Formats: sequence, structure tokens, C-alpha cells
Amino acid sequence: MYTPFDLSGRGVVVTGGNGGIGLGMASALLAAGAGVAIWGSRRDKTEQARATLAAQCGDASRVCAFVCDVGDEAQVEATFASSVAALGGVDACYANAGIGGTGTPMLEMTLQEFRRVQRVNVEGVFLTFRAAARHMVERGKGGSLVATASTAALEGAARNSHYGASKGAVTSYVRALAVELARHRIRVNSILPGWIVTEMTERSVNNEKFAAAVLPRIPARRWGQIDDFGGIAVYLASDAAAYTTGEQFVIDGGYTKF
Repeated sequence: MYTPFDLSGRGVVVTGGNGGIGLGMASALLAAGAGVAIWGSRRDKTEQARATLAAQCGDASRVCAFVCDVGDEAQVEATFASSVAALGGVDACYANAGIGGTGTPMLEMTLQEFRRVQRVNVEGVFLTFRAAARHMVERGKGGSLVATASTAALEGAARNSHYGASKGAVTSYVRALAVELARHRIRVNSILPGWIVTEMTERSVNNEKFAAAVLPRIPARRWGQIDDFGGIAVYLASDAAAYTTGEQFVIDGGYTKF
């Protein structure tokens, strides 16, 4: 029997795991047998997600939830330590938390707005990965680090240049860490979602004019769903991905190919 996808006994952290793509990842990781710690910035939403995941997997002891601002160094350090204590160790970490832009033209963008996005989308990944990598190196068992980027890292994100810049930075950071951390048996990869139905994209995908322009450019002829990220999440946490590092996994229904 082929069992590399079995994650029983492994601990996984998913930032932004209280909704959207992160929630889809957490659900699949639990279904594969892992223990999961979800992080979120809103207490009510995070606790509701924990309850939902616990009901889905049928074992509340395998799900824990923490409130954390990933752009705050002290909070990340404390929350990661709490996650290690709750899970008994972290084997995989998904730096998925992120925020969107405001549709602001670059000529009108303030430095404050530019930095607002970088603080979460870039610095948040750095702080989360640093905490996870230090733990994994000290533990000596290797591990998997996965960052959620975006197809905005590949395409021109008009009126969203600061968001595109943040996601491009994440993909470059991942490639550098894949080389640097390989000696510690730590794999580092990124996932680049296309147009997925989440709270962040709700206004766009529900806009008839936008949908009429974008959907015909998606060969799969549908918006992505959070469940579309369960398979890649389980794969990257599993032994099946033991020789996979430094890669960009584009999950977009073929959008960037057409």
C-alpha cells in the first residue's frame, strides 16, 4: 500500500487558517491525519473555524487555534511557541496569511499604503518562516515550509502594484530559502493561486463586468474554490514531496497559460 500521504502524528501550522485558502488547506491536512494549529487575526472568526474543523475531522484534540498578527514579531514568536507546545512539534508550516490592496493607482499610492501590504505579505512570511525554521533546525527532523503567493507575482497587477510586489518578493524569498535550508532537510515551496472565491476576492468575482472579462480567460471555466488547495497542501507536507523544493505551484485553472 502506498502511504506517503499519511500525515498521522505530524504537526502543522497554517497562518490565515481561519478562512479562504488556509481553511481549505487545514481541512485537508486534518483529513490526512495531521494535527493542525490555525492562526488568524480575528478571534471570533478563528474560533469558529476551529469549531468547524474539529467537527469535520471528528477529533477536537487535533485542532488548535491562536490569534496572531503575523506582522508583529513578538506575537509570531509567542504564537509559534504555543503551537509547538500544543502540537508537540511542527513538521510543516504554511505562511498563508495575507491581505489585498485597495485598487490604488501607483501615482496616488502613499508610502503608508505600500508598507501596509508588505508588513503582512512579506514581513509576515519572514517572521513565520524564521520561527518555523529555527524550530525545525533545532529539532533535527527537517520539515516543509510553504508560502502562499499569487499569480500576481507573474502578471501585471494594475492598481495593485504593491500586492504584486509583495507576492513577487515571496516567490524569490522561497527560492533563496530552498537553497539555504536544504542542508537541514527543510523544503521550501510556494503556491500561486489564481482567481479563487474567498472573502478577499468576493467583490471581484461577484461583479458581472469583471466576471464577463475574466471567466472566458480561465480554461477551466470556473472560479477556483478553497477545496482546490487541499491536495497540494497535503502533498507538500508529505513524504511524497521529499525531493521537491524551491518550486512554484500555480493553481489557477490554466489562467496564466491562456
